[in-house]
Amino acid sequence: MACKISYSNEVQRMCPVAKGARHDPAPIPEEGKWVKSKEIKDVSGLTHGVGWCAPQQGACKLTLNVKDGVIEEALVETLGCSGMTHSAAMAAEILPGKTILEALNSDLVCDAINVAMRELFLQIVYGRSQTAFSENGLPVGAGLEDLGKGLRSQVGTMFSTKEKGVRYLEMAEGYILEEGLDANNETCGYKFVHLGKMMEAIRKGMDPKEAFEKFTGTYGRFAEAVKKIDPRKE
Repeated sequence: MACKISYSNEVQRMCPVAKGARHDPAPIPEEGKWVKSKEIKDVSGLTHGVGWCAPQQGACKLTLNVKDGVIEEALVETLGCSGMTHSAAMAAEILPGKTILEALNSDLVCDAINVAMRELFLQIVYGRSQTAFSENGLPVGAGLEDLGKGLRSQVGTMFSTKEKGVRYLEMAEGYILEEGLDANNETCGYKFVHLGKMMEAIRKGMDPKEAFEKFTGTYGRFAEAVKKIDPRKE
């Protein structure tokens, strides 16, 4: 229902003056087109953004695929606190089917996810999406390409102290099993197991021990290491 507009006495006493120039919104790039966006349904695009919670103890990477103003696909990746991961499960159910304006004004359970939604809204409505110049954008499901084989988020986890140095715990390749040290006692490589690929193989019937060995690999000069340590215990 249209809003009833009230005018102050001062405005009512004013004489009307015709509007001359018509200044349309600047066109923004959207999926290979230049669009003069006037309504939410004019907005399309796939993009990513990051949000953080008030105590700054956790973060969310949010990926949205928007078609004609409606969220068709959402990928919610969180890091930092256990509550946030459960909030992500709820947000992933809430987001698809909403317009980006609805989503901006919805409680997505966690501060970090709400902040990520705010950042994505700004990117999308200003034409700063990842698909700004891609004709017809990307199909629904494209967000999964970020996850790779086994559909696991790519996570880097490192720990270090001044006293004991660095420990590699997880890299893009996978869970770190051993860290290799050279003659100078410096890290020169690591041994890892790709958990996503390993679990996929086990689910398809491969023996767990065989799968573990098949998807274990090394990076850097691990073979030349003079000492190999368990980064979680040594």
